[in-house]
This record gives sequence, C-alpha cells and structure tokens, in this order.
Amino acid sequence: MAAGAVEPEANNNIMHLKKRILVTGGAGFLGSHLCERLVDSGNDVICVDNFFTGTKDNILHLLARPHFELLRHDVTFPLYVEVDEIYNLACPASPIHYQHDPVQTTKTSVHGAINMLGLAKRCGARIFQASTSEVYGDPQVHPQKESYWGHVNPVGERSCYDEGKRCAETLFFDYYRQHRLAIKVGRIFNTYGPNMHPNDGRVVSNFIMQALRGDDITLFGDGLQTRSFCYVDDLIRAFVLFMETSEEVTGPINLGNPNEFTIKQLAELVLDLTGSKSRLVYRPLPSDDPMQRQPDIAQAREVLGWQPEVQLEEGLRKTIAYFEKLV
Repeated sequence: MAAGAVEPEANNNIMHLKKRILVTGGAGFLGSHLCERLVDSGNDVICVDNFFTGTKDNILHLLARPHFELLRHDVTFPLYVEVDEIYNLACPASPIHYQHDPVQTTKTSVHGAINMLGLAKRCGARIFQASTSEVYGDPQVHPQKESYWGHVNPVGERSCYDEGKRCAETLFFDYYRQHRLAIKVGRIFNTYGPNMHPNDGRVVSNFIMQALRGDDITLFGDGLQTRSFCYVDDLIRAFVLFMETSEEVTGPINLGNPNEFTIKQLAELVLDLTGSKSRLVYRPLPSDDPMQRQPDIAQAREVLGWQPEVQLEEGLRKTIAYFEKLV
C-alpha cells in the first residue's frame, strides 16, 4: 500500500462520522438557522421545503456549499432518501399562515409526521419533532410543565395547528412504543430572530415592522397577556443537544426562555430600541388566543444541560438590525 494511503475499513469509519441529515421546512425561519448550524458542523444536509412560508433567501448563502442540498418537496407526500437523522420542522407556525389553509396545515402535521416517521423507520434514523407550546392551549397551569396535558379547543380557528401538533406527538410516541424508533420531541415556545418572515403575523415581527415603518403598533386585548421569547440561536443549540442524547431520552421537553413579559412590555421595548414614534393601539383579542405562556425548563436544564443565554433586549437588537435591511 502506498505511503499515506488509508485502508478501506478505516476510510469507511471516517466517512461514517459525517452524518447525513434531513431538515424538513429547512428554508423557513428555524430550519434555515438549523441547516447552517449543521453544515458548519461538517454534516451533509438535505434541506426540504415546499416554499409555502419558507424562502430561498434564507438559504441562498448555503447553496454553494458542497455538503448542502436543496429539494423542493411537500412532506404530505412520501420522500425516499438515505439519512442518519431527521429534523421535522415542516409546518406553517404563525396564525396568518396556518389559518390560510387549515386543512393543509393539519395534513402537514399529521401526514408529514407519518411520512417522516416511515422514512426514519426504514433508514433506522433518529428523528426530531418540532412540536409547540400550543399543545398546552390556553393553559390553566402556569408555568407549563411537560406533564401538563393542556387546555385546547378542538374545534376552534387555531385547532388545525394545535391539534395537528398534538396528533403528531401521538404518532411519534406510538412509533417509539411500537417500533422502538429513536424519537426526540421538543415543545417550542415563542422564538424570534433574523430570517423571520416580515409578514408572518407573529408578535415580534409585527411590532418591529410597524415600528420601523412608523405605523401604529397593534396590541390585541389589553396587552397584558404574557409570552416568553427565546432567541433563535439558543433554540437551535437546544435542538442539536437534544438530538445527541441517548435513545432513552425522548421528551417531550420544553424549549424556550422562561423569562415572561407582557405583550405591552414587548411593544414598549421595541419602541425604545427602534426610536420609533409609533402609537400603541388596541384591538379585540382573537379567538382562543392564550392569555399566558411561560415554559418550565427544568427538564431541559437537567437532561440537556441547556438554558437560554441571549436575553430579550440583546436578541431584539439583532432582530431589528435584520429587519432594518428589509425595510
């Protein structure tokens, strides 16, 4: 054998260290950040998106990377690829988008989960499900622990998303029990940061865009309902840590920032950071809008050794800088 040559068996071991990872919804807000993190870590990444809410702009900088591949595909249809890990993020996440076609939203959560679980079973791949704090509905327990079953309206305008995600969790745990599939279920609380869609109707992007344009900032209800806001870099770090845990660690695990703010406090902070002269105006509260959201992240701290590091003011400054370029 020539000097410096690698024996075939050793070469196979080297190649095996590079994971083949599928990210559904990979051109969306969270997916694009996750794809970048995974490619930077030396993995082969397949980004799958149907571009209903995702955009190529979020991943343009990755297209020239040799270990990144983009595939236009709808997860409600089966997909046949060979992968080691799957992050299932595909689903519109803002009320404006998921209520646009509620039947398709439910299909994306349920059929999409079935198709990705089937793929994981065939490949023997680990699979992460991006679930949501919306599985808790309008909670009667505060803060929300993973053991809480939720208070969800099954026939309301938000049900396509809430119940779709709840059903996806059911499917994941049935695949775990029935097929011993290696699953990871993370319940994501409000997250914000660069690559958010400027017109997605979510509170952080709404307030920043209204402030930068000098429009009235719209608060629903009295503005005293609460949310907890996690910066995107912190959340993506949690995804990767979760996927690296042993197969016995399935979740569900709350992933979010436990610091709680009223919507009015958020609006006032955005006004202060942008220097905007926009006025606060109040509108009726939408149907089934939860009054409070705050994750109990004791499990994430204990099991993942994770907690958020970026606090709201710092994260908003970075997010505002991103939206200023768009405006």
